[in-house]
Amino acid sequence: METFSVLLFCSTLFSTYMFSASIDTIRLHESIKDGDTIASPRGEFELGFFSLGSSRDRYLGIWYRKISYGTVVWVANRETPLRNAFGVVRVDGNGIKLLSTSESEQVVWSSNTSRLVKNPTAQLLDTGNLIIRDEDGMAGGDFIWQSFDYPGNTLLPGMKFGFDLVTGIDRYFTSWKSLEDPSAGSYTNRLDHAGYPQLLLWRGSVVWSRTGPWVGCQFSGNPNNYPNGIYTDNFVFNDKERYYKFDLVNKSTSAIVRFLLHPNGVSNVLLWNAQNENWMVLVTLQVSDCDRYGLCGTNGICNINNSPRCECLRGFAPRFPDKWKTLDWSNGCVRKKSLACVTGEGFVKHSGVKLPDTRYSWYTMKMSLEECQKLCLKNCSCTAYAKADIRKGGSGCFLWFNGLIDIRGYTEDGQDIYIRMAASELEATRGTREERQIWIIAVSAVLFVLLAAVSVFILKKRKLKTREKLKFISESVALTKIEHEELDLPLISFEIIEKATYTFSDNNKLGEGGFGPVYKGLLDNGQEIAVKRLSKNSGQGLEEFKNEVSCIAKLQHRNLVALLGCCVENGERILIYEYMPHKSLDFFIFGEEKAKMDWPKRYDIIVGIAKGLLYLHQDSKLRVIHRDLKASNILLDHEMNPKISDFGLARSFEGSITGANTSRVVGTYGYMSPEYAIDGLFSIKSDVYSFGVLLIEIVTGTKNRLFSHPDHSLNLIGHAWMKYKEDALMGLVDEVILETSNQYEVFRVVQIGLLCVQEDPIERPVMSQVVLMLSSKMKLPHPKQPGFFMERKFGVGLGKHLCSSSTLSSSNHLSITTDLPR
Repeated sequence: METFSVLLFCSTLFSTYMFSASIDTIRLHESIKDGDTIASPRGEFELGFFSLGSSRDRYLGIWYRKISYGTVVWVANRETPLRNAFGVVRVDGNGIKLLSTSESEQVVWSSNTSRLVKNPTAQLLDTGNLIIRDEDGMAGGDFIWQSFDYPGNTLLPGMKFGFDLVTGIDRYFTSWKSLEDPSAGSYTNRLDHAGYPQLLLWRGSVVWSRTGPWVGCQFSGNPNNYPNGIYTDNFVFNDKERYYKFDLVNKSTSAIVRFLLHPNGVSNVLLWNAQNENWMVLVTLQVSDCDRYGLCGTNGICNINNSPRCECLRGFAPRFPDKWKTLDWSNGCVRKKSLACVTGEGFVKHSGVKLPDTRYSWYTMKMSLEECQKLCLKNCSCTAYAKADIRKGGSGCFLWFNGLIDIRGYTEDGQDIYIRMAASELEATRGTREERQIWIIAVSAVLFVLLAAVSVFILKKRKLKTREKLKFISESVALTKIEHEELDLPLISFEIIEKATYTFSDNNKLGEGGFGPVYKGLLDNGQEIAVKRLSKNSGQGLEEFKNEVSCIAKLQHRNLVALLGCCVENGERILIYEYMPHKSLDFFIFGEEKAKMDWPKRYDIIVGIAKGLLYLHQDSKLRVIHRDLKASNILLDHEMNPKISDFGLARSFEGSITGANTSRVVGTYGYMSPEYAIDGLFSIKSDVYSFGVLLIEIVTGTKNRLFSHPDHSLNLIGHAWMKYKEDALMGLVDEVILETSNQYEVFRVVQIGLLCVQEDPIERPVMSQVVLMLSSKMKLPHPKQPGFFMERKFGVGLGKHLCSSSTLSSSNHLSITTDLPR
């Protein structure tokens, strides 16, 4: 998801009528009339009068001044518009007043400050906060009233979302009725006062959705809580205040972020894209029906990956089975065995869930998980417990005493909850586990005997043909198991594929790599497909095939190639993709067709690849590290949009894991990062390195490892680094794009590429930062020395770490697999 048209209050919906003057403050007895505005010191925001759409109603509000003109972030008189009349804003001892200038001056809205102010001044800050302070008796940073305490539908950086226990101020958000009516709509988002703090989205008087509770570093079960390099989440929970806010990581950058509650109840975190001049959706809080509060009723759990969505927790059954079968889950589930508060009762652990509603729970932050368990077991009314602070070394305890409602299951980022079970139910669970273990041991013994017999058979025969036959049988059995996996991917018969490719005709062959040939096919419904048929001696084996199927089947993004199906009949390993008529990117930037790709198109491709990689690293259900990002793995569709392909070497992770270690190094030299090629350490920063190499190749039209220069032995990355230090980047640019290129944009891309290939992974940006760099004009940091910037005639240049073995890379520059000693 990239943009919503409804996110913008653009000039067609927004008008100020007139413009007289802009000032920075209003002092005692001063006023501004309709048409005048107050600007913040740096001109980021503006306060004034406006109308929406065709309505003549006038509102006093704050909007962005430099970007997205007309995007309103706060409205003073949202419930009392000026109807068919102009207004005036005046400052007096009681604060700010909005008056109608019709027949007689009437107060339409007032800030209603709590005490009389001797010398008040109203000022709009660059944060978007309108404040009132007393110039005589208060320091410049103090104020006695602020608009941030009375939000509308927008949360800005630094703005508190919650309540003050001392002053009684409750800061919550209410949607607009519509895009043309800023009065309070149907949805209200507020921090809950009852029990442990959690975020509740209300639709009228009914809880519509719930986020939370806060568990030390995030709201429970939040699937989007990855560090994005743009903003950080902060939560304050003490005796005086309880609130959430988000702060920009680098306030000096030009990143513009806001949280918006839409009239339809959807909540988004939005980022201003300066390049395209629109709002990009960074995070969506309500993404599926599982986000509906209590969808599965009491003691039910909702999982978006299941069909049907709802199921009962272990040890529970539907209260009304007949209704449950008709997908009416509202009555929830009841225990199969009632609790009797006797010896032998214990707890069953459920992992990866959003913790249930805490409004009627008990909590303490001074208790360990073990102490929490003992306390729950002693209390006959206690039904479940969980850890309150999931951070390493964190403590705290939740106890529930009634039915558990609004639990959701996740594949990542969920928490653990321990649910109390009757003694007999626990015994049944243990018995089932013991039976399973006995069955596993028995099957293992049989398999061991069979494997031993096969081994003896192989040793006796010692014939290659027999060994190949056994391998074929083994892989056929393993591939058949794919049919039983829940991959949401159709299995296409071999007969259909044969017909579509004209029996794998050479005339239909699109190309061939180390994995095997790729054919163009045409299905009976007229759909064009690409068929990747792995050869028996392919470097991409059974595990890589299964990995690609299980990985890419779960991914959906406009910049990722779509896997339509697979075939595993008769030992075949075939993948069916959407057909990409323009082949791969390397054909256009390294081959004879490079003249057909101007700079604007190359830049669009760069941005598209970055967005696809950001989705893999941050926004997909599982965090995916590609491990083989290169020009030949970027395919181009009918409109030359880029799509990342070939996920055979990809690795996926749940939760907050961002990398791993391996003794089996796979990938393509020239694109592999130093820490991966040398030490087997791969992470999202490994993909960032590959992306940086790709950027410089796209700008120069030259392959990194095929580059040579008569004056030095540097590879393309090293050459770009040298030109950057010499401030001579023009010498890098591919000649065929000189006429169509924007010099500032090209040099900026090279600098971003060098930031991505820095030797130290910590120094490299994450992809959310890269997307921001590409979509804005923010100041870029200076890159440090890249890794792998040297080449040697006798092998692979590793920068400071030179490896003289020429057996580490394949001669045809395809993906390689290398076992490196530890």
